[in-house]
Amino acid sequence: MPQTPRDLLLRGGHVIDPASGRDEVTDVLLRDGRVEATGRGLGAPDGAEVLDCDGAFVAPGFIDVHCHLREPGREDVETIATGARAAAAGGFTAICAMPNTEPVTDNQAAVGFIIRQAMRAAAARVHPIGAISVGQKGESLAEFGEMVAAGAVAVSDDGRPVVSAHLMRTALEYAQTFGIPVIDHCEELTLAQGGSMNEGIVSARLGLKGIPSEAEEIMVIRDILLARRTGGHVHLAHMSTKGSVELIRWGKERGINVTAEVTPHHLTLTEQEVEGYRTAAKMNPPLRTAEDVEVLREALRDGTIDLVATDHAPHHYDAKDREFADAPFGIVGLETALALVVTELVDGGVIDFRTLVDRMSTRPARLFHLPGGTLAARTPADVTVFDPKVGWEVDPATFLSKGRNTPYSGRKLRGRARFTIVAGRLVHRADDAK
Repeated sequence: MPQTPRDLLLRGGHVIDPASGRDEVTDVLLRDGRVEATGRGLGAPDGAEVLDCDGAFVAPGFIDVHCHLREPGREDVETIATGARAAAAGGFTAICAMPNTEPVTDNQAAVGFIIRQAMRAAAARVHPIGAISVGQKGESLAEFGEMVAAGAVAVSDDGRPVVSAHLMRTALEYAQTFGIPVIDHCEELTLAQGGSMNEGIVSARLGLKGIPSEAEEIMVIRDILLARRTGGHVHLAHMSTKGSVELIRWGKERGINVTAEVTPHHLTLTEQEVEGYRTAAKMNPPLRTAEDVEVLREALRDGTIDLVATDHAPHHYDAKDREFADAPFGIVGLETALALVVTELVDGGVIDFRTLVDRMSTRPARLFHLPGGTLAARTPADVTVFDPKVGWEVDPATFLSKGRNTPYSGRKLRGRARFTIVAGRLVHRADDAK
C-alpha cells in the first residue's frame, strides 16, 4: 500500500455533504490522504491528478456496516480482497465484516488477521465486527476489550440471534465500556425454524414453510426493552417488517438508544420474487409483502430506520442450485446497492440525493464511530463520486465479488460509481471515466 497517496483535484462535481450542510457544484482538493479544501476554481498542485466530476455527485465515501466476506474459512466463496474490491466498485470506501467466519472472529488475533488482509487488498477499508459470544454459541461473552483494542468496531452474532435475553443484556452493558454498538440478528427461532420464505398466501400456494413477521418483531421489542434497561446501543440488523418499524419508532420516541438498518433488497423486492422457486430470492429475513416494502421506504425517508446496509452474503453457485427449502439464505449486494437506491428510491421520489448520502455515509460513520462521513477539511479523503444518470444492466458475470447469487440479474438500473477514493488513493475508476 502506498504510504503517500497522490494529490487529487475533483473538479466540477455536485458536492453533497450532509454533515457540513454543503450542497453545491464545486471542487474538492485531496492532499496527503485528507481533504485539503473545497471551493470553486481550486488550482491543481504540481503533480496532482485532475478528475472530471462534471455531471456526477461528490459525496463522503459510502460505508456498508453489514457484509459477509467469508474469510477465513470459505475463501472459495469470497475473500477479504475480492469483497473489498467489489465494495470499491460499488462506491463503498469502507465495509464492516461480520464475524461468522470459520473460525469465528471472536478474539484479538482473528480481528488482527482481517485488518492485515484488508491492508494487503488496498481497496475499500474493512472494519472487523467481533462476535458477541465465544464461537457464536450464545453461551458466554467474547472478550470485547481485546477485540476493540485490535480494531473491532462493533459486536454481533449475526447469522445467529442472541437467544438468551440475559446474555444480550450483559452484552449491552459491557459494550458501553468501549462505546460500541451491539448488533443483533432478530429472529425468534422457535417461530422461524424450518421456514424458507415469508409466511403468507404466497408460501401457502408454493407449499413452502413460512417465517412469520412475528419471528423478527418479538426479538426487536426484546432488544429495545433491554436497551432501555441498560442504556446500551442496540443496532437492529436487516429490518424487514412493518411491525418492526412501529416498534423502532416507539423506542426512539422514548429516547431509547436503538438504531436500525434496511437492505436494498428489502426496499425493492417482495415475496413475489420467490415464484418459480427462485433460490436467488431466498434470504433471511425473507422478502416480505408490498405493504412492508412501502413502510420500510417511508421509515428510511423519515429516519426511523437509520441507514442502508447490504447484508452482502455470497454463496457458491452449487449451493444455491438446489431445492428451494435446501438452498442457503443470502444475496450479494455490494455492486448493486447504490444503483438500486438511485433507481428505486431517488428516481421513484421516495428520497432525495441528500438523504441517500446521509443514510449511506454520514449516519453509518457517526453511529459506528468510523472515519469518514464528511468532506470537512482535514478529514480522511474517503470520497465516492457517482453518476446518477448512467444506465447499466446487472450481469453477475462481471461482478468483482466471487458471489453471483442475485435476483437482479438482467435488471436495468441507473447510477454507478465513477471514482472511489480511500485515504486519497483512487481504488476504483469506472471504465467510462478513463
